[in-house]
Amino acid sequence: MNESQRVYLVDDDEAIRRSASFMLRTSGYAVTTFGTGIEFLEAVDELEPGCVLLDVRMPEISGLEVQQVLRDRGIAHPVVVMTGHGDVTVAVQAMKAGAVDFIEKPFDKAVLLEAIEDGFTRIAQAGSSMARREEAQARLRVLTPRETDVLEGLVRGHPNKTIAYDLGISPRTVEVHRANLMQKLEVASLSEALRVAFAAGLGSD
Repeated sequence: MNESQRVYLVDDDEAIRRSASFMLRTSGYAVTTFGTGIEFLEAVDELEPGCVLLDVRMPEISGLEVQQVLRDRGIAHPVVVMTGHGDVTVAVQAMKAGAVDFIEKPFDKAVLLEAIEDGFTRIAQAGSSMARREEAQARLRVLTPRETDVLEGLVRGHPNKTIAYDLGISPRTVEVHRANLMQKLEVASLSEALRVAFAAGLGSD
């Protein structure tokens, strides 16, 4: 844990904001607090990546509604929801909508920190996945447009003859392009080539 790990605490209860932010700051996190979901949503586009600690029951806009807005905007901050009054049903809704975890008020320090750490684990995994995607995309950039066409056909599971027909070239030419793309990608098998293609997002549509 260090100051580069940011937590955005969204709760209309000032006492909760004070106590939870104190727990988190003394554990090494950088904490920014917001008194309403609207206040948070107005600022979120400018915020650095971090974990959101989000109360469910708030006036004007609920935590679940805030969570939905984040999803609609494509904002991927991991969310930990805080619930009270035994709101298990609401917590399940939040989890189905992508929340990392939920904690029930009043919560102790260990429970809070474990939930936040799960959020930062998700950020790390997302960063690793993005790095793999970028690396794979860079590898594909060495291919010619026609070699990319052939690889896309392979991704769709088409045999050489079908790829040849679709591209208006001979099966022999497809074989040549296939051999060339495998050499450029530095792979020894079709499965390896497909792994690179899938990692790059080819065929994800």
